[in-house]
Amino acid sequence: MSTTAQELDARGLNCPLPILRAKKAINGLQPGDVLRVRSTDPGSVKDFDVFCKSTGNKLVSSEQNGGEYVFQIRKH
Repeated sequence: MSTTAQELDARGLNCPLPILRAKKAINGLQPGDVLRVRSTDPGSVKDFDVFCKSTGNKLVSSEQNGGEYVFQIRKH
């Protein structure tokens, strides 16, 4: 089971800000650490999938709860 190393609150931000802030946060993590991102931008679902595929990080989970999206990303 993975432990969240850092949380990022990107609620209220629109593309590309959630991705840019997540990229900055992940750069500060150690390999294997998990970043948990909370967003309200519906476009972030596709954005984080593409972001993880292009950076080699793993999208551990992607959940939607009402108008909020929660992503867990493990740094490679």
